[in-house]
Order: sequence, then C-alpha cells, then structure tokens
Amino acid sequence: MTVPFEFDGRVAVITGAASGFGRAFAQHAAALGMKLVLADLDEAQLDAAVAALRENGTQAIGVRTDVRDPAQVDVLAQTARDAYGKAHLLFNNAGVGTGGFVWESSAQDWEWVFGVNVMGVANGVRSFTPMMLAQGERAHIVNTASVAGLLSPPAMGVYNASKHAVVALTETLYHDLKNVTDLVSCSLLCPAFVPTGIANAERSRPDHLRNAVPPTRSQQAADLQLQRAVRSGKLTPDDVAKATFDAVREGRFYVLTHPAILPSVKLRHEDIETQRNPVDPLSLKPDVKKPS
Repeated sequence: MTVPFEFDGRVAVITGAASGFGRAFAQHAAALGMKLVLADLDEAQLDAAVAALRENGTQAIGVRTDVRDPAQVDVLAQTARDAYGKAHLLFNNAGVGTGGFVWESSAQDWEWVFGVNVMGVANGVRSFTPMMLAQGERAHIVNTASVAGLLSPPAMGVYNASKHAVVALTETLYHDLKNVTDLVSCSLLCPAFVPTGIANAERSRPDHLRNAVPPTRSQQAADLQLQRAVRSGKLTPDDVAKATFDAVREGRFYVLTHPAILPSVKLRHEDIETQRNPVDPLSLKPDVKKPS
C-alpha cells in the first residue's frame, strides 16, 4: 500500500507560476501548508502572485527565471536550497506554443518552443533531482506535457513534438528513479484545452526569436482554433491543479484530466499496432475542428 504524500510544511517549486496552471498549483500548495518558490519570466505578474500568497500567510519567494537557460534554473534550485533547505515537490510547468503547417514553422519557432517546453523540463530535472535524492525524504516531480504529447493533431507540429519529448523524458525519468530509490518519483500531467494563458504565449517570446515575417494563413487559422478551443474548455486551472495534487498524493504517474480524449489516444495506438496510416486524432472531436 502506497503511503500518501504529505504536503504540510514541505517545499514546492513551480515554474510558470505567475499564471494558468502554475498559479493554480501555487494556490493549492499554499492551501495545503506548503512553502513556495515561484518562478516565471514575467516579473510583474510573479511579484503580484507572491504578494497575494504572502498576504494570506504563505511563506513564498519569487525568482525570475527563464527556464531555457540552465544557469538560471541552477540559481532557482540554489535559491530554494538557501531559503528552505530542501525541495519536496517540483512542477516543471512553464510552457509555450505555436501552430501552423509544420514546414512553415521557422527556426525561431522551433528554438523558442523546444527551449521552454523541452529544455525547461530537462533543466528542472537536472537541477533538482540530485538535491531531492540527497535529501533522503519523499519528493516528487510533476512535468507538464499535454494530450498533444499523446496525439499528433494537424497544424501543431512544433508543439506536438515538444510535448511528445516531455512524455518520453518523464516516462524515462520514472524508470530511472525506480532503479535508484523509492523516495523520489514523478508524474506526467497531460491536460487538454483549459482556459489559461497558453493561447497568448507569444507575448513572452524573446525579441531575438520573433519572426520577421507575418504569420501564414495556416498559422493564423491554427491560432484562431486554439483561441476558440481554450475558451471553450470545460475545466479550469483549479480543476487541473486539484487532479494533479490528488495524483501526487496517491503516487499516480499519468494525470489525464480529460478522459474524453482517451478514445483518440486508443485510435493512435491502433494505428501503430495495425500499421495503418495515421487517422486524424481530431476526427473523433469534430467540435474542435469546426470553424469559429
């Protein structure tokens, strides 16, 4: 029988913590009595999030962090260690996205999305796992992927590829940790469309990675579809946070917040198993594909 993970008095570190899932994770962690280290690229929003938590009596600090930069994530880990001595729960949550036909994605698109979505997770795992292993206490890592890491919808190639990488990385992390300890484990969060800031992630793109040409028609259409899908999401970031903390408490690896997507996942697996050509995963979700 798995002993439930204890949150009260423990330390949580959250990237992408100033909005969306990250802000909801912080609020749930605070309600459970955790001490917080929040990281985000948007310093103004980060400061506001920290101030709001402190007003409610939570011990919280903020560290402006670009998760693409391994040195900055190392600083985040050292700051957590200096402030609280340990880190028990890490949310590698920061994420961005772009859409359109895959051949129309620029080198800047690939560098930006993979830098945040993949290297941000990799940097968090590299910086924090050794500290967690050395603590000799229960600890847990939650990596935010997406149902786009389990499927390959059209016009989302860069984002899909980045989230598939997070799925593979996290499944491997689970096996690697199992080979060395029973105290540290991990979970993989794969949400579908939820009203968060992901549809407006372009605002955080560094200037040197911005595209010099206007978006193509496919990129404009993908953006409109994403905006509509995110607005129509039935679950809130708070719902996703609750489901994620439940999974951590229970020691569950897969956190699939939208079970209605499972038939599409099964369809993909059947494609592979029967070696048939890929079926459009959105064929089972016509409401997502219909024009706005």
